[in-house]
Amino acid sequence: MRRLPPLNSLRAFEAAGRLLSFTRAADELSVTPAAVSQQVKILEDYFGKPLFRRLTRALQLTPPGEQLLTFVSDALDQLDAGVRLTLKQSSRSILTVSVPRSFGSKWLVPRLESFRIAHPHIDVRLDASDRLANFEDDGVDVAIRYGTGNYHGLVVEKLLDNFTIPVCSPKLLIGDHALRSLHDLPHHTLLHVEWRSTSDAAPHWPTWLQAAGVAHKDPESGPRFSNEAMALQAAVEGMGVLLSAGALSEHDLEKGNLVQPFDDMKVANDITYHLVYPKSNSLKPSVQAFASWLKTTLKSRRLNSSFSS
Repeated sequence: MRRLPPLNSLRAFEAAGRLLSFTRAADELSVTPAAVSQQVKILEDYFGKPLFRRLTRALQLTPPGEQLLTFVSDALDQLDAGVRLTLKQSSRSILTVSVPRSFGSKWLVPRLESFRIAHPHIDVRLDASDRLANFEDDGVDVAIRYGTGNYHGLVVEKLLDNFTIPVCSPKLLIGDHALRSLHDLPHHTLLHVEWRSTSDAAPHWPTWLQAAGVAHKDPESGPRFSNEAMALQAAVEGMGVLLSAGALSEHDLEKGNLVQPFDDMKVANDITYHLVYPKSNSLKPSVQAFASWLKTTLKSRRLNSSFSS
């Protein structure tokens, strides 16, 4: 239990000691000089010793008064800073999440409403970007990144195991050259994500077809996209068959916009999604809430075709 004298007396003493004048302290506190003098007298009675020397036209602090003034001034400064900070802060919190465009549009946004319902006082701001956040200058609190997980100096949490799977519109399962088996693939357009073809760790059509034992006259042919979300939309529209990261196609598979024509054909990929943030952000309630929601949602919504068991 704290042993404290009356706070009004401390405020009056601090103002008088700082200004060395009961009159000026009274003006600052919007009271009378007599009221300030009375509060200081209460404090002196509490300590049993004088805190000021009352001269004819001046006011001086005694040694105990000088010592007390140092502590009271520091305490009031801290209290003032806390009050100002609390007044500035809204009851709402803004969480800035940096996320790759494809993962943001195809996986995160369709599920973000559940986070809002669970945490109505946290407003999420999505920074859709494939560049690495630096966290110091861009105001990003937490990032989702697609890579090997080697992010030096940051907290890194692997979100899921990643698989590449062929997907297409249900339209391709009917009509002439219906896509019923791997050997029907040469009759269909292949859709490509360009950045994937530059990575040895990510399967692309030539290597995938070779591994599957399917002959194709031109596995490099077909429309090309620099963004997987656009490639997925092209697949939804029936333009062709796409090798997609399971996490990104999950929502369209659930909705029936896409299907897996070959249920047992999936290729593990070492490049996957990670949650990344500075250690200094780990204690932020909004970061903790988002990280917990993200991992719980990923775990509860697994598809055998998209994630490991």
